[in-house]
Amino acid sequence: MTAALPVGVGVGAIGAVYLLRQYFKGGVCKSNARLDDKTVLITGANTGIGKETARDMARRGARVIMACRDLDKANKAADEIKQETGNENIVVKKLDLASLKSVRDLAADINKEESQLNILINNAGLMWCPRMETEDGFEMHIGVNHLGHFLLTNLLLDLIKKSSPSRIVTVSSMGHTFAKEINFDDINAEKSYNRINAYSQSKLANILFTRELSKKLQGTKVTVYSLHPGAVRTELDRYIPAYFRYAMYFLLYPILALTLKSSKDGAQTSIQCAVAEELKDVSGLYFSDCVPKQPTPAAQDDEAARKLWEVSVKMVGLEE
Repeated sequence: MTAALPVGVGVGAIGAVYLLRQYFKGGVCKSNARLDDKTVLITGANTGIGKETARDMARRGARVIMACRDLDKANKAADEIKQETGNENIVVKKLDLASLKSVRDLAADINKEESQLNILINNAGLMWCPRMETEDGFEMHIGVNHLGHFLLTNLLLDLIKKSSPSRIVTVSSMGHTFAKEINFDDINAEKSYNRINAYSQSKLANILFTRELSKKLQGTKVTVYSLHPGAVRTELDRYIPAYFRYAMYFLLYPILALTLKSSKDGAQTSIQCAVAEELKDVSGLYFSDCVPKQPTPAAQDDEAARKLWEVSVKMVGLEE
């Protein structure tokens, strides 16, 4: 009896840990939709949730275009995905979202070479970097996370509309909750800079962009979604100061090991928004763990979404 008690407690503890781990893994895309004869473009597809999303799209038979800054990593990832899935229709393209010229070059290439684009997944991003500027002088978070994807999406819109029914998926973050609003008076953080605020504002911009885009695409059979992938073990923490990152992992390792998602788990909501059949008539919503969630009031501000669109058009030179 007494010997059985510790064993029972141990088994119960293991069971509890397992259940908690399953809970924190989050939602799973259960769709079996095939993507044969469909084309998918994913930014930042060489690592993390972008790579896992590309792997899933390849398994479904899609032509996958991996648009990445680091071509060496991208080609290695593409070869791995080809070997694992048996899908040889994987293409690597150069894209540096910190350069509007690179964005325009990619869009021109896609519009020239591709007959269709059925799914665009704006996945690439960075987090909590020290204040840096893009090639065009934008603060790095707003430049890469929002403006680069804003321009790319708009330059590919005609092809996406032509390919309808089609979808546009933009990876945002729960980090948007820390941004009270878009600071239009200092959108490039020239007056003051806080890396957490800058990241949060860029993720808020992702949701507002999706909200406004959904209105502009009404009646086109192009649906759009933004999402929070969850807290995921990826390379996104590369700009967190090393001493803080190592201290955090050392002190909080048991909690982080339990709660952080793998890249595969973190990709599930992106995949859900890209392929789930039940979402074909849904547009403009924000998702987390594969289901719609309410973002903050700031992320539901239609006037801010409209103004952000107008400001972004001018910043990236779309009026030209």
